[in-house]
Amino acid sequence: MVNIIIDGRKISVPADTTIMEAAQKSGIDIPHLCYLKEINEIGACRVCLVEVVGMDKLVTACNTKVEEGMEILTNSPKVRVTRKINVELILSDHDCKCVQCVKSGNCTLQKIANDLGIISIHYDNTAEKNRWDFELPLIREASKCIKCMRCVQICDKVQGLNVWDINGSGYRTNVGVARNKPLTEADCALCGQCITHCPVGALRARDDRDIIGRVLADPDKITMVQIAPAVRTAWADEIGMPRAEATTGKLVSALRRIGFDYIFDTTYSADLTIMEEGSEFIDRFTHKNQYSWPMFTSCCPGWVRFVKTQYPEYVKNLSTAKSPQQMFGAMSKTFIANKLGVDPEKIYSVSIMPCVSKKYEHNVEAVNDAGHGKDVDLVLTTRELARMIRADYIKPSDLKEEAFDQIFGEGSGAGVIFGTTGGVMEAALRSAYYLVTGENPEPDSFKSVRGLDGWKEATFDIKGLQVKVAVASGLGNARKLMDAIKAGKVKYDFVEIMACPGGCVGGGGQPMKDGKEFAGIRGEALYGLDKFSDLRFSHENTAVQLTYEEFLGEPNSPRAHELLHTELENWSVEMNREDKHLDII
Repeated sequence: MVNIIIDGRKISVPADTTIMEAAQKSGIDIPHLCYLKEINEIGACRVCLVEVVGMDKLVTACNTKVEEGMEILTNSPKVRVTRKINVELILSDHDCKCVQCVKSGNCTLQKIANDLGIISIHYDNTAEKNRWDFELPLIREASKCIKCMRCVQICDKVQGLNVWDINGSGYRTNVGVARNKPLTEADCALCGQCITHCPVGALRARDDRDIIGRVLADPDKITMVQIAPAVRTAWADEIGMPRAEATTGKLVSALRRIGFDYIFDTTYSADLTIMEEGSEFIDRFTHKNQYSWPMFTSCCPGWVRFVKTQYPEYVKNLSTAKSPQQMFGAMSKTFIANKLGVDPEKIYSVSIMPCVSKKYEHNVEAVNDAGHGKDVDLVLTTRELARMIRADYIKPSDLKEEAFDQIFGEGSGAGVIFGTTGGVMEAALRSAYYLVTGENPEPDSFKSVRGLDGWKEATFDIKGLQVKVAVASGLGNARKLMDAIKAGKVKYDFVEIMACPGGCVGGGGQPMKDGKEFAGIRGEALYGLDKFSDLRFSHENTAVQLTYEEFLGEPNSPRAHELLHTELENWSVEMNREDKHLDII
C-alpha cells in the first residue's frame, strides 16, 4: 500500500493505483473527457490535470500512478486556471450548437463547461467541417469531435474492427475512418459501440423520427409496432422514470399516446425464431455429415456483417433463420394482417430496437419476402423512442398499465432473455430438449451459458446426445473464437454470438450515460422477468402454436422457409439509405 494525501485527506491505496482511481476511492471527482478505464488512458483531453506538490508541471490524473508520500491538489488555483483554458480550447474546435445536438443534456463536455462557468470562449472557432453521408445508419459529425480517441480505442480493443483512426498531422489532425476510406468501405459492423462511448455528439445513429411522424399523420396507414426484449430494460432511462416503475404496460401506454394502432411484443417472434432455429439445429445435428460445423446463430445483423466481411467462408454455417425483428415483419403483413382483418398494403411495420445495425438489416433485399414492400418498414432505436416520448410531453406519472394487443402480444420468458448474451442459446436449448425428448427440461438447466464473460462454453446432455456450445459477445471476443475454430483448436456444435458486449441490452441504440456500463444490470432484469414468467418455453407460446396450426404448418415447413428463413450468402453489406420521400401528408 502507498500512503498519499489528496486535497488534505490522508489515504492508503495499492501501489499501481492512478491518481484518478485514488481520488474516486476518496469520493473526489476529477473531471475528464477521454478516459475509459483499461481502454483509453492516454491523457489526450488534459481536463484531468492535477497538481502534485513539489512538481512544476501539472500531471494527468488518468494515467499517473501514485507514489509514497505524494500530496495531490485536484483544485488548486493553478489547476483551476489551466483546466478552464484547456476546456475553452476544446470548445474552440467544437460545434457548440447544443440545442441541435442529440447529446444535449447528456453530454460530458457540456456539463464540464457549465461546471467551470464557461459562458464565453476567448478563441476563434476552428471546428472541422462535416463531410459525411447523413443518410447512413451511423453518422459522424466531425465538427463535434473532440479527438478524445475513445471511438478508435473501443473499435480496436473491444470490437477488433479498426474502423476509426487518426488522419492528418499537425493542426490538420482529425479522427475519421481509417485510411480515409468512406464508411461504406470500412467493414463496419454498425454495432454502434463507438456511439455509446462518445462523450459528445460526434457519433450518433441516424434519426428517423421525421419519417414515423409523417406516417402517423396519414389516415390511410395502419401502424404496427414491435418492441424488442432489450428495450424494456432501458426505455425509461432518458425520460426520468425509475427503472422499478418502467413496466412494459407503461411502455405500451406511451406508444398508444404517441398514436400507434397496434402494439406487439417481439418476444412472440423471438419464440418463433427459437422454433425455427432449434428445429434447424436438430436437423443439422442428426445429419452432421451434410453440414459444416459449428452452426452459428444469425439473429444479430452486426455479427452477420462481421462474418460476411471477416470470415466469409463461414457464412454457410449461419442458421438460415431470420432475426425476430424480420420474422415479426413477415408475420405482420401475412398471418397477423389476416387475423386482424386489415389490408397488408396499408400496414406500416415499425420495430423499436436496441440496435443501430437493425437500421441496416431491414433494408436488406433478401429478408423481405412477405410480398408487400419491406417486411419491416422502419427501425427506431430505444433512444429515438425516448425522444418521441419527450417530444409529446408525455409524463411518466401519467402512464397507466396497458396490455399488448392480442393475440400476438404473448411472449415467453425464453423469448425475453433473447436480449442478453447467452439468452438465445439458453432459449434454443430449452426447446431443442423438448423437440428431441418430448419433455420439458428444468427451465434453468442451461444457465451456465449466462454471464458477461466474453467467451463461454459448456457441454449439455440431451438424453444421451452430447451438445457442446459456445457463447461470445463483443466482436473482439468473436474474432478470438473464430480464429480458434479456424485453427482447429476448439470444436463446437452450436455457437451464439452477439456483436455488442453483453448482448442487445448493451446495444448501440440503447440509452447511455458516460462512464457507465449497463449491460449487466439490464441482463439481470431480463433473467428476473424470465424467472417469474408463467411461460418459460418458446414452444408453449399459444400465439406461436396458433401460427403453426393455422398458417405455417410446422417448423421448417416450405411456407416457414419462404417467410422466416433467408439466404445469407445473398445478403449485401451495402449500407442502404432510408426512403425519406414518402408520399404522406
